[in-house]
Amino acid sequence: METVTISTMANQNILVSLASYLDPMLFFTLHEAVAKAAHPERLRFAVVDQHYASQRAAIATLPFAGLIRYVHVQVQDTLGVSWARNLAFSLYDGEQYLLQIDSHTCFEPGWDESLRRQHTQLLELAPKPVLSTYPYRFDMVDGVPHYTPPEGKTVLVLRPHPDTPLTPGGDVVLRFIAKHLFTDRPVPACHIAGGFVFCHGSFVDEVPYDPYLYFHGEEQSLAVRAWTRGWDIYHPLHVPLYHLYKAPNTPHDSHHWHGEVDRLRAFSGAYLTVRAAERLKRLLCGDGLPGAYGLGSERTLAQYAAFSGIDYRAGTVSDPFHGQLC
Repeated sequence: METVTISTMANQNILVSLASYLDPMLFFTLHEAVAKAAHPERLRFAVVDQHYASQRAAIATLPFAGLIRYVHVQVQDTLGVSWARNLAFSLYDGEQYLLQIDSHTCFEPGWDESLRRQHTQLLELAPKPVLSTYPYRFDMVDGVPHYTPPEGKTVLVLRPHPDTPLTPGGDVVLRFIAKHLFTDRPVPACHIAGGFVFCHGSFVDEVPYDPYLYFHGEEQSLAVRAWTRGWDIYHPLHVPLYHLYKAPNTPHDSHHWHGEVDRLRAFSGAYLTVRAAERLKRLLCGDGLPGAYGLGSERTLAQYAAFSGIDYRAGTVSDPFHGQLC
């Protein structure tokens, strides 16, 4: 691969936020993003590498090393995905666009132009659109990524999973599930998928990641805080990237809370899970949290409940799609 020359067109640049935890696919994802981009010179990477040893020397050998802002954090010093994504956001430097993905992602050719084009089209519907949903999967076969592009007849809509219902005064942490909606246009949405977020770069300043959350509930916090600040979330017609999902019923040694390293941390995974649940409940059912990690003032939580069908204070979930999802 030829060395990538850094562009001075800052108004076209995309900051690709990558929080990686013991992920052997990190370098694969970096190579994929650059190789498949129509304009790789307009990419900037914010890499937070939570690993036993720094990989800075290996980063420096990449032909596109000048595009990467790299931070290494020892695994015993990390506090979870929200904390790491908050750190990645701190590497923002005025790029026009933000793309947040997981560090095990592959891309279609021209993915950057596809996302820019869809974002521009959404600007006709909303001043601050966010593209987000769960990406379709890819699999590694003999070291080569394989994926099946969707037919383009449906949009993946994210809704609360029936296995985690809300109850009045109960736990507000929800799981979400993707369901198909037959449509030929982007779908206004109430939820953000942390593994695929594309929007204007000012999102970093307006909706900073809450570092006091842990894993469960981070997407709920981000979605509600963005929506109440006037950001409109859309599930797009086409997602030009794919995610390597864990096979069901298989152990995953790289979970943050897994293994002996959890005992070395100042805060255990169990404690961080409880703290995050309490913080999310305060955001959605309490005082809304003060400051940057709280609710916005453009819209109210009651308006979010009417729009989404998710009423955290009442502990109820209704279906705004009236059975159209499959």
